[in-house]
Amino acid sequence: MPAIFLILLLAGILGYWILEPSFTMEHEPAVLGPDLASTPLDAPVEFEHQVRPVLERRCVVCHGCYDAPCQLKLSSIEGLRRGASEALIYDPARLTPMQPTRLFVDAKSTAQWRSRGFHPVLNEGRQTPEANLQGSVMYRLLRLKQQHPQPGTKQLPDSFTLDLDREQTCATLESVDEFSEEHPLWGMPYAMPNLPEQEYRTLVSWLAQRTPTPAAPAPSATVLPQIAQWETFLNQRSNKQRLVSRYLYEHLFHAHIHFSGSPAREFYRLVRSTTPPGQAIDEIPTVRPYDNPGAAPIYYRLLRYYPSIVVKNHIVYEFSDRRLQRYRELFLDPDYAVRELPSYQPEIASNPFKTFIDLPLKSRYRFLLDDARFFIEGFVKGPVCRGQIALNVIEDQFWVLFFDPNQDVFTNDAQFVGNLADDLQLPADRRSSLNLTSIWTDYWQRQRRYMMTKQAWFEQVNTHDIHHALDYIWDGENSNPNAALTVFRHFDSASVAYGLVGNDPETTWILDYPLFERIHYLLVAGFNVYGNLVHQVNTRLYMDFLRMEGEDHFLAFLPSDRRKAIHDSWYAGMRIGVEKLFTAPQDWMQVDSVSGYRSDDPQRELYQYVRDRVAGVARQASAMNRCGSMDCRERQPDPQRVQVDKAMAAIARLQGSNLHAFPDLAFVQVRMNDPQQDRAYSLIRNKAYKNVTSFLADERERERADIEQDTMTVVDWLEGSYPNFFFSVARSEIAAFAQQCAEIRNHKDYERFVDRYGVRRTNPGFWAAADWFQDEYARNKPVSSGLFDLNRYQNR
Repeated sequence: MPAIFLILLLAGILGYWILEPSFTMEHEPAVLGPDLASTPLDAPVEFEHQVRPVLERRCVVCHGCYDAPCQLKLSSIEGLRRGASEALIYDPARLTPMQPTRLFVDAKSTAQWRSRGFHPVLNEGRQTPEANLQGSVMYRLLRLKQQHPQPGTKQLPDSFTLDLDREQTCATLESVDEFSEEHPLWGMPYAMPNLPEQEYRTLVSWLAQRTPTPAAPAPSATVLPQIAQWETFLNQRSNKQRLVSRYLYEHLFHAHIHFSGSPAREFYRLVRSTTPPGQAIDEIPTVRPYDNPGAAPIYYRLLRYYPSIVVKNHIVYEFSDRRLQRYRELFLDPDYAVRELPSYQPEIASNPFKTFIDLPLKSRYRFLLDDARFFIEGFVKGPVCRGQIALNVIEDQFWVLFFDPNQDVFTNDAQFVGNLADDLQLPADRRSSLNLTSIWTDYWQRQRRYMMTKQAWFEQVNTHDIHHALDYIWDGENSNPNAALTVFRHFDSASVAYGLVGNDPETTWILDYPLFERIHYLLVAGFNVYGNLVHQVNTRLYMDFLRMEGEDHFLAFLPSDRRKAIHDSWYAGMRIGVEKLFTAPQDWMQVDSVSGYRSDDPQRELYQYVRDRVAGVARQASAMNRCGSMDCRERQPDPQRVQVDKAMAAIARLQGSNLHAFPDLAFVQVRMNDPQQDRAYSLIRNKAYKNVTSFLADERERERADIEQDTMTVVDWLEGSYPNFFFSVARSEIAAFAQQCAEIRNHKDYERFVDRYGVRRTNPGFWAAADWFQDEYARNKPVSSGLFDLNRYQNR
């Protein structure tokens, strides 16, 4: 690789890298008397039912994920006790991996966190009400906000830093006074309205009293026997069961597991422990799920997860008797032998095609398909909080389909995949090397060999009428809504909806088993958010190849004489030299494999065929999107709803430069005559790009955009994790709301629109609006909902 190209590559990657957001830990003047005088110290404040709800709605909404400012995670009392750290998790210049700082995993006590550089935000000295407040950084921030309320202007002044790449400042107890003098307006909640008086008093009273917090909750009576059943299943000692359990763990380690019939908000993690069932869990803190757990026996255990749930890392997977029976059908009933268990050597463990070669391939593929949305969520949503490593190589909206596991597709053949296991090796096996050139000389050549082998097989495929060719696309057996998915990218985060949502996208992926498995092992099992620069660049580049492979599968269903033109339109503007360096074999584009198209727009025609193919699961997909269950009750049409839906449909037809002022994701509350019938919508702006190759990564993202092709998707549910803005509109004004949307031509027009319908950060009703959306989400999706993160909320 030429040196100049390597420099350009790294510059492009770094241009999109997001730094840790700043959050200033300010100070409070020494006079504490007024708070103490107004605090009912003779009435203890109970944490679970009084304090925790306030923390969740006002604090966790910005302090709940990996990119919580200063790593201050307030979703649990353990996070409060751990405190804050200046160490950046999202550091674009890190040449060596940083020490992991996973709460509950990498240190088990406050003293251990102090040894890792975390400083307290609660008083750790003499325990009196006065000392508890005087020695609490958290109290100082809360008090500072009360003394210097949020400005009442339309927009916050420029003195507030809200960009994701803003400089981080994490004041300690020693520096909080000085910082408070420099930035008196930067109290908690930062750049948000002041807390309501009662909520403020609740937090201050608790901080002063430091009343005991409840112990970690035990499993409910409903769940206890299910845990025993599952841990017995997972820890059987035959080689066959041990390999199956390892496979399940490496695919479910990031899940919030919910047991069928259990309370809606009770979740568990599947972990590896040094202790067997019946004893206290001692989690083995490896960075990756396939890292060597050590020589001692390991046990798969189910550990209660009790912090407040943040939607960004809430990826739900259900355990039930039916699920257990499905695992037996897929992995234990088939007749095969596991004579020797695979090692944990990195070059083996990071390659699932070697590690699990003994497991039936179609069983592995069926396992992924059964809950395809869960596994796609793992890479587009995931726990990493800043998703640009994977997400700035994908379109803002695209569909995901899958090859049918019952069809005679060569990538469904175990021998074919097994023979190519070396070429399917992922870059995660080389973790510390800084030699980017040698790595990509190796891995790109492996990818080319694999694609050339696939091309040779493709050339032997007979030509099929398009209606017959569609049989190769999985239809979910007309019962599984995972058969078709829609991915929405919201700049540096993303979400996944069931079904084919929105207008026809520019691109669609069709995944086969090897591609699906590699995406999981590259971006979920093998990704280390604490890794060095080269690890993240390797991951970033390899995801380019996987995206192109999925898009090529889609192109294969189009007429051969149209494929190249469509492909080239996706990659317009690529820099000279890049295409030569990383061009995949393309002879297959000339191979006739489909016939029977009747229009001059075969891509649009194909999309209609695809809709027909998965029509059998469209109702289930719609129900899952609205309420997270296929038993979701159908909404009965009424004149008011028809009126609102008509207005929202008009907004969905907007496109092009008219949308340039809109954020990536906005929530809309439509206030009906009866507040119990208020409705929620999401406005999802889909930015178009001339290409999404990583080599054009640049801070000025719009340079690669195709603005006139921007579209808007409107859905009648809350989609995404990071709303950028809230709108609130009365039903009586819904037609005017849609009309004014259509008339926006510039930022001035948008500002007038926000004046009328928007909920700015400075709006006194901001918290009420945020609470309504949180409540609406929880009401409609009691299991899969979580707290929306407000770190990306715009200052409009």
